[in-house]
Amino acid sequence: MRCLFCNCTESKVIDSRSADDDTTIRRRRECTGCGRRFTTYETIEITPVLVVKSDGNRQSFDKGKVKRGIMKACEKRPVPIEKIDALTDEIAKKVYNSMEQEISSKAIGEMVMDGLKELDEVAYVRYASVYRSFKDISSFMMELQRMMETKQSDKK
Repeated sequence: MRCLFCNCTESKVIDSRSADDDTTIRRRRECTGCGRRFTTYETIEITPVLVVKSDGNRQSFDKGKVKRGIMKACEKRPVPIEKIDALTDEIAKKVYNSMEQEISSKAIGEMVMDGLKELDEVAYVRYASVYRSFKDISSFMMELQRMMETKQSDKK
């Protein structure tokens, strides 16, 4: 690490502690050349993942965009923000742990729907109505019937 003050490349670490929910390490350093102290931060470098949209366009994966979609579906529902954050983190982990450089928006949408189905059924139906582009009330009803059948078979 190069000193900001004298450009010396030698420094010693005086103190290390975690920051930002254990995703960053904060290091306090002392330059061996001039003796001045400075702080550095060490984070994990994340390889960018591209999302392939249905029209073929590609854009970087944005965890914030996933969270906004989930929050919109959960609007005015009794879903705590901690559960929304947990679902968003879980989806982001799946995306990054897939070790793929590209993932389809359809796959991400399915992950969101699976998570919302467990979290809140109304939020799930709201998200599904936009994601699956229900054309009319009959397609909406078919999705509701599918949910009811799944729920009844789970009780048995």
